[in-house]
Amino acid sequence: MTIAPWASDPARSRGRRHDEQRDGQVRGPRDAFQRDRDRIIHSISFRRLRHKTQVFMAPDGDHFRVRLTHSIEVAQIGRTIARALGLNEDLTEALCLAHDIGHPPFGHAGEDALKEAMSGAGGFDHNGHVLRVLTELESPYPLWNGLNLSWETLEGLAKHNGPVRHPGWALAQADADFPLELAQHASLEAQVAAIADDIAYDNHDIDDGLRAGLLTLDQLLAVPVVAQTWDGVRRRFPDGHPVRLARELVRTQIGAMVTDLLAETQARIADSGVGDVADVRAAGRTLVGFSEAMRTAERDLKRFMYANLYHHPVQLAAADAARAVVSGLFATYSADPAAMPPEWRERLPVEEPARSRHIADFIAGMTDRYAITRYRALVGPIDLPEGF
Repeated sequence: MTIAPWASDPARSRGRRHDEQRDGQVRGPRDAFQRDRDRIIHSISFRRLRHKTQVFMAPDGDHFRVRLTHSIEVAQIGRTIARALGLNEDLTEALCLAHDIGHPPFGHAGEDALKEAMSGAGGFDHNGHVLRVLTELESPYPLWNGLNLSWETLEGLAKHNGPVRHPGWALAQADADFPLELAQHASLEAQVAAIADDIAYDNHDIDDGLRAGLLTLDQLLAVPVVAQTWDGVRRRFPDGHPVRLARELVRTQIGAMVTDLLAETQARIADSGVGDVADVRAAGRTLVGFSEAMRTAERDLKRFMYANLYHHPVQLAAADAARAVVSGLFATYSADPAAMPPEWRERLPVEEPARSRHIADFIAGMTDRYAITRYRALVGPIDLPEGF
């Protein structure tokens, strides 16, 4: 496939932090970005995403999304967009698959609890922790820590939401070890990964919310973009079953967002005059995005989802329980490091803030169900909302 001049080229990669040519090993005909994608897929941290919260915490239902399935869906949307724009699909896929790998158990509720527990040690944020996981904690190789991913993959994960003016300690540390030019915009592949994430959860969370009974179709039709899409679906399938039509609604809405994104992005690229990936980084603005009309519609949808799903009373009760689990584990391990597994206990630093950061690393890697199990074993019973 021919790629656009402003796409990332693995043959021109800035390389990896650690030289891998010394052992003379050849592991197949993959390029740098394909290797990055494969390293992410084969990592323990990626496998653990199958038991980490997307919307619902430790869901009983087999059909609800978790971080793993969400990441795969983001990658599918991201690759479609990248292909249409002539970008590097493998780099895009790697970024999509890895973008949530730094999430602790219980999603944003778990992150809030870790942030509070770590307030005296620099705090915690999942974006910075992605870099920490991939450059330090996930360490399958004999000669260095981390997965030794290419500069372009690390840069994209660090800056997929735009330039970072004030990095937290974890991202600042990764940048100090392998400078990522945080003040500049990232590649178009990283920009695609960021908006593919939005498209995926904006729409797939509707599907899960309806399945869980926390959203109703009547509620959703109060959102203009949803009502417009639903009217089109009903015209095309006047005799369709409501459950199937709801799923068609989600598919149609994803398609409309992707179509709008492609047209707007192509216009922005043409208007910007970028000629290569260096021009993209120096453009001073995000080039991948929705039209103004779609951006407004998407923001309206997000506001609805926060008010009616993410902040639903059932979800808020679950979040309270999740924060209690994470904060309780942090307090327990801080007071009694012997409660940690030997491989973590033996590497526990003596001095702060490294000590607290080490404990947070351990907790952040937990799955929802493992965190619940350890809390009950070490702290005691906890009442959890139905669905855990």
